[in-house]
Amino acid sequence: MIAIPHKAKQFLLVLVKVLIVGLAFFYIYQHLQADKAISIESIIQYLSIKEVLILLLFTIANWFFEVLKWRNLVGSFKKISFFEATQQTFGSLTASIFTPNRIGEYGAKMLYFKPENSKRIVLLNFIHNGSQMLVTTLFGVFGFLLLTFSKTETMFWIGIKLNFISIILFLIILTIAILILIFFREIEIYGFSIQKIIDKIRKLDRTILLKTFSFSMFRYLIFSTQFLVLLLFFEVDIEISIALATIFTMYLLASILPSIHLMDVAIKGSVALFLFSKLGVEDWKILTITSLMWLFNLVLPVILGSYFVIRFKPKTAE
Repeated sequence: MIAIPHKAKQFLLVLVKVLIVGLAFFYIYQHLQADKAISIESIIQYLSIKEVLILLLFTIANWFFEVLKWRNLVGSFKKISFFEATQQTFGSLTASIFTPNRIGEYGAKMLYFKPENSKRIVLLNFIHNGSQMLVTTLFGVFGFLLLTFSKTETMFWIGIKLNFISIILFLIILTIAILILIFFREIEIYGFSIQKIIDKIRKLDRTILLKTFSFSMFRYLIFSTQFLVLLLFFEVDIEISIALATIFTMYLLASILPSIHLMDVAIKGSVALFLFSKLGVEDWKILTITSLMWLFNLVLPVILGSYFVIRFKPKTAE
């Protein structure tokens, strides 16, 4: 095996860092250039400095619980500081925004730990993301039910249709999951099997799992409320209960569609347009709101994460 000189390794690491940050900002720039929904005039008209600060507080709270969730899970085998958890959370976000469904986050977080902990980090990150998906599903189903029993006739029929589609999808996914559990439970892929994953999750402290679920729920309620607040800021005339039901439904539908995380705004924007347009909400307002959510909850964290990526130093085995 050819040994790579230390200086060459350092140069390659710097090159990879610059490439990751460069790609992240290129994608953001490309989206901002293509997004005709973001009108500076309309934003200035509806958002004062006070309201921008309120939105920033929601963003800080959102990512505060995301960092807490990761620190809590890593604490199952190693104590890390809040700052270390922040570095790992935002650094891995920046490295994964141009990978499908944030798959790059798994590899990025592994680099913050010694190689012998790689499998454990993959499992913890799976629980980390899985808990958020579970909360999204629970609230999404609740949103479906609210729409179904809504007094608004249009939303009633949307709720019926979405419930029908969701039931069919649920039955298909449940059937596939049962078949996998029956026939492929013991099959290992890269050292992982369904049975091993289940066994390892069972071994985790229940308090850690409960905290993980709680942090996921707090985070979900925060960014859902942030979306609702933006609807109010843009003077959208809509009942709070219907608005929340539609937001919950939007997040569930958007989460089950495969996408590159950076393009998440396009997915959420199209789903939001489909749902809110039935309530008579102007298209430009919904597109502007989804774009602002993207700016506050992805672009700003990526800017912070870029700093951590540049300062990143990989762990080595002892």
